Amino acid sequence: MAEPQPERSIGFLIADVARLLTRNFDRKAQKFDLSRAQWQVLAWLKRNQGISQTGLADMLEMSPMTLMRHVDKLEATGLVERRPHPEDRRIYRLYLGREAHPTLDRLWELGSQTREEALGDLPSADEEVLLRALARMRQNLIDAEGRSSAGAGAVQKA
Repeated sequence: MAEPQPERSIGFLIADVARLLTRNFDRKAQKFDLSRAQWQVLAWLKRNQGISQTGLADMLEMSPMTLMRHVDKLEATGLVERRPHPEDRRIYRLYLGREAHPTLDRLWELGSQTREEALGDLPSADEEVLLRALARMRQNLIDAEGRSSAGAGAVQKA
């Protein structure tokens, strides 16, 4: 049997590219004095303004207490605002603070630079094929997860 070659494994390559992309971006983003978790909170919050702390914690696959510590720090710097829920006093909704928008704009620029470095001289047609393939893989895994969850529910009901 042939020796496994991690560099020929799709899972290994995707994980390694993701690790290198993140490391490259983190190096550039250090000057903003934000942790990776904090800039991820801001990025997800930009797309989900008004979400509850619990909802955002679920999206980030983070415990609500961990998210609360990040939000506390971000709120202290004006990057995030907590607003009370109109009907439930126990819930706070999260919004980007005024200070977040220029910071996020600069972080998106850094993300663009990182992508350009990663793609290098890859032809745009190959980039499109890569994006379509990755999107399809993501959807396949989401679908498989849904089938698996539905199957587990059926077993539990039996």
